[in-house]
Amino acid sequence: MKTGKKSLWLAILAALALLAAACGSDAADVVADAADDAADVADDAMDDDDAMDDDDAMDDDAPAAMIGEGQQIQMARANWASGYVQAEIYRQVLQELGYEVADPADGFEFSPDLAYQTMADGQTDFWTNSWYPGHLTWWDGERTDGTTIGDHLVKVGGLFENAGVQGWLITKSWADEAGITTLDQINDDPALYGALPDTDGDGQPEVFTCPEDWTCDDIAASMFAFAEYDNVQPLKAGYDAMFAQFLDLVADDQPAIIYTWTPSAYVTQAVPGTDVYWLSIDPASLLDDSNPLGDDGGENYAQPDPFTGFGAEFCTQGPDGCNTGWEAADIQVTANKTWAEENPHLIAMFETMRPSVVDISIAQVEQAGGDESQSDVIRIASEYIAANRDLVDSWKQTAIDNYAG
Repeated sequence: MKTGKKSLWLAILAALALLAAACGSDAADVVADAADDAADVADDAMDDDDAMDDDDAMDDDAPAAMIGEGQQIQMARANWASGYVQAEIYRQVLQELGYEVADPADGFEFSPDLAYQTMADGQTDFWTNSWYPGHLTWWDGERTDGTTIGDHLVKVGGLFENAGVQGWLITKSWADEAGITTLDQINDDPALYGALPDTDGDGQPEVFTCPEDWTCDDIAASMFAFAEYDNVQPLKAGYDAMFAQFLDLVADDQPAIIYTWTPSAYVTQAVPGTDVYWLSIDPASLLDDSNPLGDDGGENYAQPDPFTGFGAEFCTQGPDGCNTGWEAADIQVTANKTWAEENPHLIAMFETMRPSVVDISIAQVEQAGGDESQSDVIRIASEYIAANRDLVDSWKQTAIDNYAG
């Protein structure tokens, strides 16, 4: 087996360990079974020559009914890589039903602000990358006709409910050495906040957050304002560049903090419990719906029920144990309302499409170990569909059964 393949599956095992911690006992058996499968593959990985060809994936299983033949769908996708595979799975399922679905990588990859505008305008029909409740802020934007963006949208159930675990990662060696338990402690101690990087040289220590218009950047800014974290600054920049800098600092045992999320491959590169911890915040600093910065829709940034499920091996322990300060988001489909009303059979299908978060996490790790091409995303999604054919066919059957012609 090639070294790269072995490293990939070791990363997958690390991701599964974190998912087991996040999911709790209810999902322990699922995660354990997936971990066993990953270990088996690590011992006997298939050769690259035996991998499924891109063109073969769509040809092996003809759909039971081509209910979408002659109809076009324009989907969008998010401009963060961890959302690519799930979007491609949806696209290929629709293609199996006969729909013509353009690749969203070709001009329809958006940040949330633009995605919701294009869906409201009818330029795009849906996307699979909503993170609620945070993204509800984009629904409040006013249109020239006096309506709001949200007046023209619908949320669709399914996908990953309460699965978008998010929060701050901190250099483990620094936290251990300095006895750090919360972000509040860092903000209150000059020796701690003064050790953080200052990439722009303005004299203000920085915490890496998100690119502008990802929504998490605005949530972080509101969090800092509400908690009066006046001695550290949330930095907005390209995420992969920030994460690469974070990895370099962690590798050198240097102080650093960054926002991240799961499911994603990022937590297989900076592994909680090994390289980093999830960083707690003080419960008194939890962002409420007071909208401290006065953002349009900023009340939707509130985090009243933050994720607390990580143990001490993964997360620093604040006054009440682990408190990431962020709610586990619902990752959902959002669609143009008119399109949804015209295609109730597809909405019914979307509501049943709940791929395993473990499977998608594995796919994202494989994607991160690939060549960063869209063809690789297409291949990974095709292989997921082939490996889960009965499940995918059940999704399609829902659309067929609800199709009125």
